[in-house]
Amino acid sequence: MNPIRIERDSMGEMAVPLEALYGAQTQRALHNFEGIGGPMPARFIQALLRVKAAAARANVALGQLPADIGLAIEESCAALALEGDFMRHFPVDVFQTGSGTSSNMNANEVLATLASRRLKQPVSANDHVNAGQSSNDAIPSALHISAALALHEALLPALLGLVAAIRAKSEAEGHHVKTGRTHLMDAMPVRLGQVLDGWAAQIAAQIAQLQLLQPRIQALAQGGTAVGTGINAHPEFAARFCAELSSLSGLPFTVAPDFFAAMGSQDAAVALSGALKGLAVSLMKIANDLRWMNSGPLAGLAEIELEALQPGSSIMPGKVNPVIPEAVAMAAAQVIGNDATITIAGQSGNFELNVMLPLVAEKLLDSLHLLSKTSALLGSRAIATFTVNDAQLQKALARNPILVTALNPVIGYLKAAAIAKRAYAEGRPVLDVAEEDSGLDRKTLEGLLDPAQLTRGGLGV
Repeated sequence: MNPIRIERDSMGEMAVPLEALYGAQTQRALHNFEGIGGPMPARFIQALLRVKAAAARANVALGQLPADIGLAIEESCAALALEGDFMRHFPVDVFQTGSGTSSNMNANEVLATLASRRLKQPVSANDHVNAGQSSNDAIPSALHISAALALHEALLPALLGLVAAIRAKSEAEGHHVKTGRTHLMDAMPVRLGQVLDGWAAQIAAQIAQLQLLQPRIQALAQGGTAVGTGINAHPEFAARFCAELSSLSGLPFTVAPDFFAAMGSQDAAVALSGALKGLAVSLMKIANDLRWMNSGPLAGLAEIELEALQPGSSIMPGKVNPVIPEAVAMAAAQVIGNDATITIAGQSGNFELNVMLPLVAEKLLDSLHLLSKTSALLGSRAIATFTVNDAQLQKALARNPILVTALNPVIGYLKAAAIAKRAYAEGRPVLDVAEEDSGLDRKTLEGLLDPAQLTRGGLGV
């Protein structure tokens, strides 16, 4: 049998593995919930440790905690952050008590053990590490902090890189003219640069939306304690906590305008998830456009050729698939699913506390992670590296009867439609048929039907 030690909490004695840094409350949670969904995300635990470090600093400054104990807690947080496998100390499952109390006490117990060892005297998980706090404000604060840092450190840089990759490709290859498509059917011509700039504008708009939400997600519930009244916390604790946390993290965290709203709801997280869903929709559109443009190489559109990254079939030699756009589309689908989960969880704010906090944290961080990674991949391994098949573009343009749209102002819609139908039925270039049926000379028609000129819009007459 594995060696154990006996720990005590308000419910009595509990056997805990001898080497574990956590105590009785964590062990009870492991008995109740272990193996359901896996531990909380590492980013969330890192944020929770920052909560504890900032709280220790604030409590010392406000005279609520002895300086040596506060320093020991802060140093223990720093030591854990540097430990490569620190997550082994935080095994509590995502599917636990809805307030995240088990995770909060897990952190409190681990830090109390480490701080006690540093000081060689007892440090209490509840009275010292948790001073001026409750799970009910610490967990929603850690949720916001982890999401804010993931957004600032990972997702926004990845999206800015994606926009840069798209715009660079537009600059290099934007002069190519291709058949436009609506309803997946041939339409008027467009420049490849117009297509790419449209993608860039989509992502830029999503970046702007995410940036608008940053102040909301950086406003914290910390200081509301049990139900939003701030019981057992120094009146200046919330402001001092945010100042200390901002110093520790490099982001400007603020006190939530209303603790009751911040603890009873997860509206800011729901809003951020909604914005992430919007980004997922944009990425899926771009990924699918790339897949269609790359389709072939013989029986598809074959307008571009994506970088060949791996064999595409276990049975068909030579087959190569658009693996990066497919991965992006799958990640986008998962983010959309995560948003549905977060939406339902956001409705579980019963009176003074939302009781699906661990689930919101896990799904929100998963969405941020997926979008960060796949946005970077899409830019570097799909958009930056595809090549343009100009011969195929020109071949399709020459046979596109929809070019006759440019003749509408000159010969009328019905006559233009008849020319388009004949060109399509006979498999001939629309220019040749129009020369026969429109009453216009070839030079005039060449000017009116020039695909490059048509991409500039306006009237050709």
